Amino acid sequence: MQGGEPDIGALVSVVSDAADRALALWAGGNTQVRQWEKTPGQPVCEADIELDAMLRAHLFALDPSAGWLSEETADTVHRLGQSRVWVVDPIDGTRDYLRGRRGWAVSVALVEDGAVRAGVLAAPARNELWVAQAGHGATRNGVRLHAGSRTMLAGARVPADQLPRIDRDLATVEKPNSIALRMAMVAADEADLVATVRWGNEWDIAAAGLIAQEAGAIVTDALGAPLFYNQPRPAAFGLLCTAPGIHAAATERLAPRAREILAANPRA
Repeated sequence: MQGGEPDIGALVSVVSDAADRALALWAGGNTQVRQWEKTPGQPVCEADIELDAMLRAHLFALDPSAGWLSEETADTVHRLGQSRVWVVDPIDGTRDYLRGRRGWAVSVALVEDGAVRAGVLAAPARNELWVAQAGHGATRNGVRLHAGSRTMLAGARVPADQLPRIDRDLATVEKPNSIALRMAMVAADEADLVATVRWGNEWDIAAAGLIAQEAGAIVTDALGAPLFYNQPRPAAFGLLCTAPGIHAAATERLAPRAREILAANPRA
């Protein structure tokens, strides 16, 4: 896989194997894995750590020259000197994983020169495998994906438990804990809008961002600016992932809130 087009079949195989292992440890929702908090409110479990090591070994076998950025590995400056970087979240949605809920996924992206070239999202508890390659479209379980055609922001479907008063004209739908899966819902026309107004990490959104974009969705930060990956500080302020026809209206609504929060918390 060094240089040239990513070997998407090999990548899918690696992520699928990791997802199978995660599912075995999850044991139908009765997971007994040891868990703790990295920081207050940020759970992690031994499955996160085991999958991180498994993915690192197998992904480096595909491309040993690539850098590495993972939620569960201490970051180093080494990746900044590499044109290609693996961006990994071994279990996105750890809270759902630990609660025995299905809203978690294994997320792996291959980034080259700041852009995502390939992304795989495996959600084995939901029997879902999402795959995208830049310029080649996106699929779920082999079926081509197309984001929705909504052009009015009012009534847009949002994966959320509840909405702020200002957004009560939107409609809530199922909300998996994994933000990557919420973005994938936009790709599959099961949601129209996913938005956050806080600092977020590249590993949370890299694979799902490509899946959504290859399905025709628009993915930016909370201010409507493009996302670039393998940054020295691998984070972006907020996220806006929408059906293409409502991105401008969603940006107009979200940006004032985002600017206010960002001004108060510029480097959180």
